[in-house]
Amino acid sequence: MDGHAEQGVRGMSTAQEYLERRWTALILLCVAEFIVVLDASIVNVALPSIGTGLHFSEENLPWVVNAYLIAFGGFLLLGGRAADLLGRRRMFMAGLLVVGIASLGAGFASTQGQLIAARAAQGLGAAIVSPAALSIVTNLFKDGKERNKALGAWGAVVGSAGAAGVLLGGILTESLGWEWVLWVNVPVTAIALAFTPGLIGESRSESATRHFDAAGAVSVTAGLSVLVYAFLDAGTSGWGSTKIVSLLALSVVLLGAFVAIELRSSAPLVPFRIFRIRTLTGANVSGLLLGASLFSMFYFISLYMQQVLGYSAIHAGLSYLPLSLSIFVAAGLGGQLVTRFGFKPILAIGGTFVSLGLLWFSQVSVGGGFLTDILGPSVIAAIGLGFGFVTSTIAGVSGVEDREQGVASGLINTSQQIGGALGLAVLSTIATTRTNNALATGHSTLPDALNQGFQSAFLGGAVIAALGVVATLVLIRTRDSKAHVEMSKAEVPYLEEPVPEGA
Repeated sequence: MDGHAEQGVRGMSTAQEYLERRWTALILLCVAEFIVVLDASIVNVALPSIGTGLHFSEENLPWVVNAYLIAFGGFLLLGGRAADLLGRRRMFMAGLLVVGIASLGAGFASTQGQLIAARAAQGLGAAIVSPAALSIVTNLFKDGKERNKALGAWGAVVGSAGAAGVLLGGILTESLGWEWVLWVNVPVTAIALAFTPGLIGESRSESATRHFDAAGAVSVTAGLSVLVYAFLDAGTSGWGSTKIVSLLALSVVLLGAFVAIELRSSAPLVPFRIFRIRTLTGANVSGLLLGASLFSMFYFISLYMQQVLGYSAIHAGLSYLPLSLSIFVAAGLGGQLVTRFGFKPILAIGGTFVSLGLLWFSQVSVGGGFLTDILGPSVIAAIGLGFGFVTSTIAGVSGVEDREQGVASGLINTSQQIGGALGLAVLSTIATTRTNNALATGHSTLPDALNQGFQSAFLGGAVIAALGVVATLVLIRTRDSKAHVEMSKAEVPYLEEPVPEGA
């Protein structure tokens, strides 16, 4: 056997070994994504302790969260394209390294500026890890039954991470100190980095063009970052303020420039032909509306429990357990239901459950309690979240060529994150306005006024979720959903050989 033939056999053997380990690799990828989602919520409970420790003002304290979200939302598309072009495993590991180092630095931060900068670096690392991990999953598992099962597990972990972050944040803050909310990432990322080479093969786009489209990358990253910043700051500065109007105008100019650059680029960061896949477009619209309704739900439930019901941080965290468990179960079931019935009906059902859960939450009361005001709507909304996030992800990457899986993964992640920022900004404004109006009358106590604001926010979230159901029914093709079912029934053994190192 000559050298080339022997090298080919070794390559096939390695590819087969990676294929056999794909379910173990899925566990690793889910753990990494769990950390990414956890980082967005775990610091919420620790904010009062962080504010005291580093002498944050009330005005600056939200930037401990916002710095992460802005970097994460702004760099997702760039992270997805980098994974396609530079290697998915390589970028996944690079992102983990950034998250680990930034988390270590954040825990040791001695000034406000150091902590905010470290949180932004965490967001950058997360924006590299998330689309790379999801595109690895979609390349390891063939479109159909096997991928649905894998993405069901993915959705179960991701969906429950936000709620788990509140619980873990409360426990770590009260037992070890706020620094451990940030340091908890360090050993996890180190272990993940150690296991990645043996479990995940390298893969990248087969396109011969390696141009990175720097102008497109700069314009879309800046445009999305400014947009997320404007959304997050709108509740404080006011939607009609000169600052927010100027930021929104700047984001429109930057994103408009991005579109113009992409239409003329020979190797665009986001090839707009991908939007010819109507189901992908519909999935991203639905994902944006789903994110807008659900991300804010976690925020307002936490505030309601602590500011109206007087729960401690740990009590509030423990109250999220039924929500987390319900998401975990529903996401796993959602992947199986998609295999049987297609992604369109399951996504519509998920959105309906979210809308009903939020509508129930809009009835919260000042004299309420866990059993009467939280448990029931939590479970209903959690079922919708489990169904919705899994099926929007499946639909968002369905029918996409392997060489563009990173772009598709970055798009669906971006839609959900931008939706979350937009929803939180809009619904926070609604809640604040309603609360201030109630206080202005002089007939409401602070808890009662806050409760009225939360009621309005939950009702607004229910309307947004209902719009997501309409978008699902109108934009996602029924024939694509049915074709997905038929493909799942007829799927055959699958092997994608990773691109050899150095190719």
